[in-house]
Amino acid sequence: MDTPMPMSSPVHRRGFSLIATAVLAASLSACGGSAPPAEETTRNPAVGMAKIGLIVPLSGVYSSLGIDMQNGFDLYLDQHAGRLGGKDVELKVVDEGEGPQTGVPAATKLIKEDKVAAVVGIVNSATAMGVRDTFIDSKTPLIIANAGADGVTGTNGSPYIWRTSFTNGTVGASLGAEVSKQVGDGSVYLISADYSAGKEMIGGFKKAFEAAGGKVAGESYTPFGTTKDFQPYLDTIKASGAKAVFCFYAGAEAVSFVKQYAQFGLAGDLPLFGTGFVTEGGALDAEGISAEGTQTSLHYTDLIDTPKNKKFVADYQAAFNARPTVYAVQAYDAAAVLDAALARPGTADGRGIARALGEIGPIDSPRGSWGFGRKHDPVQPYYLRKVEKRGGRFVNTLVRELTRAKAPDL
Repeated sequence: MDTPMPMSSPVHRRGFSLIATAVLAASLSACGGSAPPAEETTRNPAVGMAKIGLIVPLSGVYSSLGIDMQNGFDLYLDQHAGRLGGKDVELKVVDEGEGPQTGVPAATKLIKEDKVAAVVGIVNSATAMGVRDTFIDSKTPLIIANAGADGVTGTNGSPYIWRTSFTNGTVGASLGAEVSKQVGDGSVYLISADYSAGKEMIGGFKKAFEAAGGKVAGESYTPFGTTKDFQPYLDTIKASGAKAVFCFYAGAEAVSFVKQYAQFGLAGDLPLFGTGFVTEGGALDAEGISAEGTQTSLHYTDLIDTPKNKKFVADYQAAFNARPTVYAVQAYDAAAVLDAALARPGTADGRGIARALGEIGPIDSPRGSWGFGRKHDPVQPYYLRKVEKRGGRFVNTLVRELTRAKAPDL
């Protein structure tokens, strides 16, 4: 997903059982807190060392995603005594900022100055595209934990570019057949922010929706990051004759759209569907009752009823006093795949780690079992979610699984 506009969220931090670095301390200060004292770790030379880079936005409008991502990565390390693949981790954290103007230099620093063995993170797809060739040329594995641009992993995938998040088009496509089924003979209006992620999300949905027999009533793309008043677009939707609406928005734009959709009276007449980012994390907290009944698709909800996810949610809440988001899970799983890869022999450098990443097989995750596909994008379950009020708060309930990764696809 390109540069969504997340809601602000509190900074959550705790001490970690890992080898602290000055970069980690600096990044914690940058996101509004001071670094807690690190626990002393006795280094065993026989264990070995893994220098890992983490690049997430810790300042600017996207910092809430970065905080969730760092929390997820840190939690995995804490659960594994600060080690990945049995190796002590030296973690180098840098601030991606709001886009490629800050993200590209930060990622380049990790490779050329810090000389890390692998890098995790990146929210902004423009940043990911801007550094892709640098990672490939330097033979440094990059595990993307959010950026969703369809082209980042390339036509056949590079051995040095991996993704534990999603591709924009796939998220949209996962809901196409379901919406066609629910709407029946009616048509659906499509609306999104006017930037690459929005167009890829809408494009993926539209292709799957029409393949399932669905009819499109119309499309609108609102100026990205500047649209405050959605009424002209809501007027168009109302006049289109559509029986439902499919949207892609995230963060602050999602809140504005969902609230105005309800205020305009459409929520009671036209069911609202969308990719899960429209009701994820702080966005749903701000939307409140306006989002009730909204149906979305995503590869995670904190209400997945499995022992793995229940433990993850409990541990995350205990550590950060917050419910985990999809952004936290994506970084948590990036640590998990590095853990599995580094446990294999011959992973002393980037080339060895890249080879090992292709050999690890399915990952047992809070989101459900998933694995890397041919292009190194995740082949994973997607869930139909519905906003309901439970226990005094609005949540994304899990209705059912929409798709399931099968072994031949891995």
